[in-house]
Amino acid sequence: MPEIQQAKILIVATDGYEEKELTVPLETLRGKGATVHVAAPEKTREPGVIKGWDGQKQPEDWGRTVQVDRKINEVKAADYDAIVLPGGVINPDHLRVDQAVLSLVRDFAGQGKVVAAICHGPWILVEAGLAKGRRMTSFKSIRTDVENAGAQWLDQEVVTDKGIVTSRSPDDLDAFVAKIVEEVREPGHGDRRVA
Repeated sequence: MPEIQQAKILIVATDGYEEKELTVPLETLRGKGATVHVAAPEKTREPGVIKGWDGQKQPEDWGRTVQVDRKINEVKAADYDAIVLPGGVINPDHLRVDQAVLSLVRDFAGQGKVVAAICHGPWILVEAGLAKGRRMTSFKSIRTDVENAGAQWLDQEVVTDKGIVTSRSPDDLDAFVAKIVEEVREPGHGDRRVA
């Protein structure tokens, strides 16, 4: 695996992502020298951008927009070292029923690439069939979903199991991003490939 400065990382999201869970990894990883692309489904609220959700801005909770670099059907796992799946409730709820997203996430896991999901993002891992037999964490409200999918749920800021990195909430972002950097740099974490 490459040093972070040579790494290519894909963030997959759509409208309604938890604002910090996309912007902090995006800005931090780019700040460390990684090439980071944002990919979204074809249909979004506004062409070429996705809009975040920021519950601190009530009553208008829609937050910042982020430029979309690629459409989901234009990206493939072979071109990247890691995929990041931000949470929020709206974003992963839409993505977990998008077959192109699920196929892409499975491809990353199948190729032994880093797969990172935070907050409600593990819903996507559940739908992609990647939770069974793994140690994971998530936002507490989806703990039962994660456990019902066959994962061992842990109440920790970051949990890693064979290249799958999960965290609970925006409070865990520092540990989440640090673990993504570590996992990208260190190939010696055993066989990450998922059959």
